[in-house]
Amino acid sequence: MKNKRGFTLIELLIVIALLGALAVGLLAALDPFEQLKKGADTGIRNTVSELQGAIVRYYSIKNGMPWEQLSPAVTSFAATNLSAAYTAINIQDVVSTGELKSDFSTLAGGQLSNITIMGSSQSVTVCFQPSSRSFRSDPNTKYYISAGTITSYTANNTGTCGDPGSATFGCFWCVE
Repeated sequence: MKNKRGFTLIELLIVIALLGALAVGLLAALDPFEQLKKGADTGIRNTVSELQGAIVRYYSIKNGMPWEQLSPAVTSFAATNLSAAYTAINIQDVVSTGELKSDFSTLAGGQLSNITIMGSSQSVTVCFQPSSRSFRSDPNTKYYISAGTITSYTANNTGTCGDPGSATFGCFWCVE
């Protein structure tokens, strides 16, 4: 009688094929590109929250918004891209009060071009347009920009944003 030890070549090939099929299924389920988008959205969300909090703290210290400290004073501005409004909100004044790190603009890097801000003498709204599906379906992603104003959509006009899975999705994640 012959002593049989180990696996045959056919058995090994079947196991390798099954593991390969499982790996492909797992990779498809995880969607690595969606995970990258979600990571980028998380970073921008943190920057948005930090900026909005810093401006609110600045208001409590100086009894006015940073853009009101400019000469001539700016009382409000419509929703605009943060990189375009950077000087209009007087970020250096917020940094000098210690509410933002001195290298905020360096640390934020390319995120500033994805951040939209709108302010008045009593409030500030900071937003970004998410790229990941999970952020697009987040309950805080409920704002759209119309005529330079950030507006919250209601159940009656949810079509304003479009489909969260579409590249033309138009809603923003905001902190007020």
